Amino acid sequence: MSIVSKLMNQCKKPTGWLGRFNLWTMNRRHSKLTDWGLTHISISNHDTILDVGCGGGRTVYKLAAGATEGKVYGIDHSEESVAVARRTNKQWIKMGRVAIQSGSVSHLPFSNDMFDLVTAVETHYFWPDLPADMREILRVLKPGGTLIVIAEAYKGGKYDKVVRKLSELTNMSILSVEEHREFFSKAGYSDVQLLERFEKGWICGLGRKPNSPKPAG
Repeated sequence: MSIVSKLMNQCKKPTGWLGRFNLWTMNRRHSKLTDWGLTHISISNHDTILDVGCGGGRTVYKLAAGATEGKVYGIDHSEESVAVARRTNKQWIKMGRVAIQSGSVSHLPFSNDMFDLVTAVETHYFWPDLPADMREILRVLKPGGTLIVIAEAYKGGKYDKVVRKLSELTNMSILSVEEHREFFSKAGYSDVQLLERFEKGWICGLGRKPNSPKPAG
């Protein structure tokens, strides 16, 4: 396995001391990217929110600060991530405002129509089945609820050559702007928006769960 693949595996599923170090750096490195992405949504006091692939828990912390009377859930398939995210959000957890647990985006352990907002920061590259996983998130969103996907790597952006090479060396799902738009739309989301901050190499995708099912045919 190449060094690049090993590093990407640590991003996908952090383990051991290297995983803990990676989670610490991700909490710091992705903070401004996350802040930028979250400026494109509104968080209400009573919102129930899910962060998919919560990593080191910094995004969960930011969301809990906004949903002051709601609850934020974080889920990750890495036990190391769950442990670090729980430490990051220790006070919120004691207050009953945050819950962090193990799980997969492919089989979310939540009921239908539960969340006002679902966030995914730098995680969709690694999802096992992107189209099916987008539909699984749609299932747990309330009608009218929003999914926001925030990332710092996409085809056609500032770092296009590096991103395309990375995509060749790994199994990461790195998409163009139009491919992002397509995977939202095909999964059944409405009001799809794609926003770029080209000088940073950042992208943000948003979609809503329709208030009523789309008619068949």
